[in-house]
Amino acid sequence: MSKKVSITLDDEVLSFIDQRSTNRSSFINEVLWQEKRRIFLAELAAAYAEQASDSGFQDDVADWDATAGDGIEAHA
Repeated sequence: MSKKVSITLDDEVLSFIDQRSTNRSSFINEVLWQEKRRIFLAELAAAYAEQASDSGFQDDVADWDATAGDGIEAHA
């Protein structure tokens, strides 16, 4: 879904957009999607780093790994 919005851009920014695209909305949307993805990936990396440094969490993962690999086969 899309929403039409009105924004105010600096003249230099608008000139930059117009030099790179004939469709302002598409260009701005693409830049914002890239920024959204960049922020998401940075937050994900931080969460993984936090998990990796959390010894309690790592102990829990090791317990689950041992349980999952205990040799009991699932029956269909």
